[in-house]
Amino acid sequence: MTTDANGSSLRSGLLRCALWFAAAAGFGGFLWLRRGPEPAQQFLAGYLIELSLSVDNLFVFALVFERFAIEPVRQHRVLFWGIVGAVVLRTGFILAGVGAIARFHWLLYVFGALILATGARLALSRTPAKGFDPADSAALRFLTRHLPVAAQSRGGRFFSKIDGRRVATPLFAALIVLEAADLVFALDSIPAVIAVTRDAFIATASNIFAILGLRSLYLVVSGAMRRFRFLRAGLSALLIFIGAKMLAEPWYRLPTPATLGVVGGVLAAAIAASYLMKRASHSGLGSGQDFQGPKTR
Repeated sequence: MTTDANGSSLRSGLLRCALWFAAAAGFGGFLWLRRGPEPAQQFLAGYLIELSLSVDNLFVFALVFERFAIEPVRQHRVLFWGIVGAVVLRTGFILAGVGAIARFHWLLYVFGALILATGARLALSRTPAKGFDPADSAALRFLTRHLPVAAQSRGGRFFSKIDGRRVATPLFAALIVLEAADLVFALDSIPAVIAVTRDAFIATASNIFAILGLRSLYLVVSGAMRRFRFLRAGLSALLIFIGAKMLAEPWYRLPTPATLGVVGGVLAAAIAASYLMKRASHSGLGSGQDFQGPKTR
């Protein structure tokens, strides 16, 4: 892809991201008018958390598309149906999680410990999606045991026929691996949003708005992630904060405005530090290497 094409793709992704951000802000304003400031603040905090935790999903997208040789023109189709599936699955998870905590309150502390462990693991991991290989996915092995997978894509279709046999195309294999990966990510992100709100509607809405913007965010992140070298450190700090918040709830419940302020402040600090480091590097003041994305084996 030429430099101009990359620039055009990045500008298009930024524009679409801005539109999704505006839509989320508008929904938050609607909640503020209809239900008051507390639900609106819960939604915005949950939305920021879910959007932030989507970064690792985007690196998995890149790995999967590279592994299955999915052309950029076909990637949007896979992402569309992957996001539709993620919305359905996460909605079910949120409803189940909120209901489970309402019935078994001790699960809140299990979720808190899980998020703390995830934050620590993220801090120790040097690269996004470390160790993830789409070819080793259990979902892919299950698919190939039950349905042959063609070596090459057949246009934009998920299924095709070869010698009279129905086979899956690499597009469908990529879709299955993406959905399976999202199930794993949901184990972290769903408890995180429940830490902010126990309102199933608000938790679901924050997830849906974050997920719907993933296609546009992928266009931006795939071309600009190297500039945000401190973002993963920020996400790690954010997860540790959320986990600690859940575990401390019996003794102290942090107000929603303070939670929103911490979430926004941590993300803003990570992005600002990345920008300043990039400027220092360009000025000859920095000696570190740019953040490196994941590499396939």
